[in-house]
Amino acid sequence: MQRNKFLAILLSVALLVTLLSGCGPTKQSDPEPVPVESTEEGQAASEQTTVAPQGTEAEAQVLVWNLGSDPKTLDPTLNGASDGGHICNNTFEGLVREREGVVVPGIAESWEISDDGLTYTFHLRDAMWSDGTPLTANDFEFAWKRGMDPATASEYSWIWEFTNVAGALELISPPSKPKELSEEDQEDADKVAKYDEELAAYEEAYDAFLAEVPTMLDNVGVKALDEKTLEVKLTTPTDYLLSLLSFYHFMPTNAAAVEGSDQGAWAKDPAKAVCDGPFKLTEYTIGKGLVLEKNENYWDADNVHLTKIEVKFITEATTAYSAYQNEEIQLLLQVPNPEIPKLMAESSEYHVYPLLGTYYYNFNLNKEMWQDARVRKAFNLAINRELICETMATGVIPAAGFVPPGMPDHEGNDFFETSGTYGIAADDSQVAEAQQLMADAGYPNGEGFPEFTILYNTSEGHKLIAEMVQEMLKKNLGVECKLKNSEWAVFQDQRKQGQFEVARGGWITDYLDPSGLLSIFSTENAYNDPKFNNAEYDELLSTAASTTGAEHFEALYKAQEILMTELPIIPIYHYTDSVMAKDSLVGWTRQTLGQIDLTNAYFIEE
Repeated sequence: MQRNKFLAILLSVALLVTLLSGCGPTKQSDPEPVPVESTEEGQAASEQTTVAPQGTEAEAQVLVWNLGSDPKTLDPTLNGASDGGHICNNTFEGLVREREGVVVPGIAESWEISDDGLTYTFHLRDAMWSDGTPLTANDFEFAWKRGMDPATASEYSWIWEFTNVAGALELISPPSKPKELSEEDQEDADKVAKYDEELAAYEEAYDAFLAEVPTMLDNVGVKALDEKTLEVKLTTPTDYLLSLLSFYHFMPTNAAAVEGSDQGAWAKDPAKAVCDGPFKLTEYTIGKGLVLEKNENYWDADNVHLTKIEVKFITEATTAYSAYQNEEIQLLLQVPNPEIPKLMAESSEYHVYPLLGTYYYNFNLNKEMWQDARVRKAFNLAINRELICETMATGVIPAAGFVPPGMPDHEGNDFFETSGTYGIAADDSQVAEAQQLMADAGYPNGEGFPEFTILYNTSEGHKLIAEMVQEMLKKNLGVECKLKNSEWAVFQDQRKQGQFEVARGGWITDYLDPSGLLSIFSTENAYNDPKFNNAEYDELLSTAASTTGAEHFEALYKAQEILMTELPIIPIYHYTDSVMAKDSLVGWTRQTLGQIDLTNAYFIEE
């Protein structure tokens, strides 16, 4: 296994990020921009955000890029997936950008932070939307309030708790809906009657909450003081706020484009899409691809060299790789697993990066079969993660917890290393214990355990892992299961709506803090796919959101311990990331957390 080497790379990245920016969630990229540190007073940045020339610029500047899946949405406020995030990162721009692990000015050319760390004042540069209308601080106020408004139902509204923006937590914390009854409890008349009472009380409380939302939005700590000044007020100092603001959820959206559009449909319609980034959407064909063209109204358009980007939605890695080899594609985010060892050893075009995220499976805890914690632990112990990682051959490492390596705590210790393995071996050495747990739960040798289905989104890699897990469960526990794949957009809806027994999951943090991962299993989080419900866990995450230093990390260590005791998931491995790009394509960058930035990319003559 490459565990030690990979961990060293991750720790180096984490150290670089900490030294350069002085705050938590920053991101790294590949080519070298002139570094601009994230400081209390932002700096004018036109010349500071570009990449130095790397060769004679070629005449043709049209890039063909395989994104893979067709994104569910391109609306940055609504998007919750990496594919949509890649596009948003190139069609929109927030107050800041992150390059080479450093926060640099974006639409905000400067900012100040009050001495108490509770007020941020951003000064916007002269900028326009792609339709030529002025971009103002009001657009940020509109977008941010839209993101936290319950009526928007953004999958990422939960992230506002971790900004500590005054009033945001109250907006994203509606009354809790009573937990749905299990199939067994639905047969109990008394429990049904009690549930109906609780549901009626919830609906009344929720209506009262909605009535207060307009007032809460007016009072939230985000205000456009004038067209060029945005004021942000916090409840507690938040060291990582600036770098968090580089994330696509905090990018502005145009009110005229958004209003009247059904759940972000405007962002996929070239006739309606309005953006403020280096590229704009000009074509979109469902299931096939999209076309981006240079946004001449972008504030730094003089340093945007690509004239067009043709984005393909080819989900089969072998098909996309063949097109790359045939010079039909110049940028890939995924290659076939069997090709990886050779590419890592021989190709200058194959780039591998640490990626702060985890691949896992969700148990649907609303299903009766997963109510017994012994069963969930048995499934975890029956998986040979080392074998899966070796088969993937991409440098991924086995996951015994949910937080990956590369996240330092308040003392500089790696959270992953300090947490330990929670008694979960990476290999198959605990199969006997897993079998005993199943027997104790009433399923000796898997007898009597109901058949279930593992759901995953269409991908050769996901299929391979699911087949390996299927075989391990059968061999080690005597449990039978089926496999089912769905296209990405359908899969996301199925998982969110609980239409599964076991479903693939994957999460990449949005900022360099363990809360960026652990928070998704809070009861009300939109990405809490297993429907995990633990009051102590929720309280610990809330404590972490409002504290710093030792108290912050103590809460997070305790939270992960609860997660790995209750096991609503099966962690499989911690990610690495790869990009395959032609040597003639230069100037592209990649953020530490994975998003591609083509703002200054261009082709050179070979």
